[in-house]
Amino acid sequence: MVRLDRLVNVLGGYGVRLVGCPVPRATELRGVVIPEGPAGQAAVGDVLLAVGAGSVDEAVRWAASARAVVVLARGAVDDSAAGTAEGVAVMVVDSAVSWSELAGVVYGLVLEGRETESGRGPTDLFALADSLADAIGGAVTIEDRLSRVLAYSSLQRHADPARVETILGRQVPERLRAVFEGRGVFKHLEVSDAPLFVSADAEHGLTGRMAVAVRAGRELLGSVWVTCAEPLDGPRRRALVDGARTVALHLLRSRASADLERQVESDLVIRLLEGTADAATVVSRLGLPPGPVCVIAVRAHRAADRHAALLLAFERATTGFGWSRPGRSALAGNTLYTILPGEGADAARRWVTALRAALPAEVTVSAGISAPAATPDLLAARQEADECLALHERRSPGAAPPAYDESWNDILLQRLRTAAQTGRVPARGPVAELRRYDREHATRYVATLRAWLEAQGDHARAAEHLGVHENTVRNRLRKMETVTSLDLRDARKRLAMMIELAVADEDEASAE
Repeated sequence: MVRLDRLVNVLGGYGVRLVGCPVPRATELRGVVIPEGPAGQAAVGDVLLAVGAGSVDEAVRWAASARAVVVLARGAVDDSAAGTAEGVAVMVVDSAVSWSELAGVVYGLVLEGRETESGRGPTDLFALADSLADAIGGAVTIEDRLSRVLAYSSLQRHADPARVETILGRQVPERLRAVFEGRGVFKHLEVSDAPLFVSADAEHGLTGRMAVAVRAGRELLGSVWVTCAEPLDGPRRRALVDGARTVALHLLRSRASADLERQVESDLVIRLLEGTADAATVVSRLGLPPGPVCVIAVRAHRAADRHAALLLAFERATTGFGWSRPGRSALAGNTLYTILPGEGADAARRWVTALRAALPAEVTVSAGISAPAATPDLLAARQEADECLALHERRSPGAAPPAYDESWNDILLQRLRTAAQTGRVPARGPVAELRRYDREHATRYVATLRAWLEAQGDHARAAEHLGVHENTVRNRLRKMETVTSLDLRDARKRLAMMIELAVADEDEASAE
């Protein structure tokens, strides 16, 4: 089941425009019909694809006869009055969109939009796995290219320990992958559409498998595996080959639907982060609960390849049923943004930890977490998340992601450092001149000044920090006054020196 609002949102990515909506957008849609015969007669259904209608008005009349909730039609239309009298929502289809392409998406969304690995789109892979298992007489699993389980049959005939472990772990265990790799199974699936028998291996709890590639054109989408003690032949083998083709169609439709919904979700999230005026409406369309949220900014890279790693992070962040995923995500430039309900940084850190665990081990993830924000304040929350992300990128990859409310001091110094870098570095002034003197004479005047300022003028504490005698600190401060105009009695100058030293500390640490 799908609601009219979701249909409108998804088809908007195909260039289909809602021009009149006299019915609630929460209306549930359960059927799709196409006109039959010269007069456009159609069976009763909620969504009418007005193929062959000469005008939008004619399409609306057909929809009224079919008792449809919404009609998809081509042609010019008066936006303000379309479908109002008949009580039919009207969506105008762009001339560049083919009816066959549109029909596939609409049928998938309305009739089958419930079972996919991403939680979106038109496929019931579990039902298909059951049908295959019945036809072949063996337990079936459907896997993606990375050997992750997309669906499996309820039939457990000939099930073995390897199958149980695969289903419980939602992917083929590494030791089994190594066995299949060693026997050339994956190489075979890459290049051949013929089923391949994999003989039993008692050591790994494997009684035997028949595997066949799931392919669209030349692209390998995944594979179908049947538990069997000997190779399949005759009708059972043909059923497996035909089933693999059907799985390919399901996966293609699932991918198209998932990509469309990701696009819709991304567009809505970006609107919120840019400060849209109708934020409350957008939050409702995203299915987020009322209350405060955090913005999480994430960057991911693998060696020199940032783009692929970031796309993979986005895919994992948007995987799962909408109601089971706590956050809503978008890609903007080189950053993944997620709006996560809740007030605490701990929940956001758990979300980042889960994302990192779902990515390959070689991917490095950096993240920043905003302060809790109300819906109208998400523009500021995005900026806070960006600042925290910049902090995390300067730290070790294993460090916990910074949260805005907990990192205010580091963020303030970062802002000061950024401001200082907009102009030339001062060539004069006490800190610059002491640093130059240290380089030329191997003294430790800058370190002494820093320790004295951090100790708030306490000579004993500064000496303890430096590991010298208290009188040494006093002597150095006196000598420093001969090197530069060091006015330690002026509170504003002391503050300026502390800021300059703190900014320099950060720059030196990042260069190491």
